[in-house]
Amino acid sequence: MDLRTRILEAAADLLSRSAEADFSTRAVCEAAGVGAPALYRQFGDKEGLMSAVVDHGFEKYLAGKRAAEASDDPVRDLRDGWDNHVAFALENPNYYRLMYSGLSTPPNAAAEAHSLLLEVLGRCAAAGRLAVAPPVAAQMVMAANAGVALSMITRPALYPDTGFSVRVRESVFAGILAGEPAEPAGGVAATATTLGAQMRKEAPAGLSAAELTLMQEWLERLAD
Repeated sequence: MDLRTRILEAAADLLSRSAEADFSTRAVCEAAGVGAPALYRQFGDKEGLMSAVVDHGFEKYLAGKRAAEASDDPVRDLRDGWDNHVAFALENPNYYRLMYSGLSTPPNAAAEAHSLLLEVLGRCAAAGRLAVAPPVAAQMVMAANAGVALSMITRPALYPDTGFSVRVRESVFAGILAGEPAEPAGGVAATATTLGAQMRKEAPAGLSAAELTLMQEWLERLAD
């Protein structure tokens, strides 16, 4: 095990056992058997170490999401993603609290989680199931998903019912999803969202790059 990994493992162990989702660099150095200069050379400062620890802890969660095969129902995949997100938070509360509320600079794992969510929402849009633009839908889903998870792990006495997450999930999804393709698809906004996603997936022949850019701009305005 190299020096960086040894420090990360020591910090991760201390974090998992902490009641305050925190640790001291001195305790990490003692647990890893290194001096403070070695820790700071690797991570810069305590916040750099904490950010790296969160990325380290989220790696298993993100690896599973990366490896998951897309089903033929992107809406189902979206629901599964919400539920898996909450489940990870409940199983790893200290990592999660740092990820979404304890660091001034979000760790890399936060950006990757957002990117993976956008991929699923793009598939929903291409299937005619999204009523708003994917970036807007991603903001709504992530804010609500993280809010639910943080509420359940920081104030468990107020949120003892796991069905609370499902109720919020369906409320949010009702605001971003269009009906089945055979049903009215949510009007101009949903149609523009769907067409924009399909054009990003496969650009139509006969349009120049400038025309495609202009068309996407118009569709994004209509979707909003």
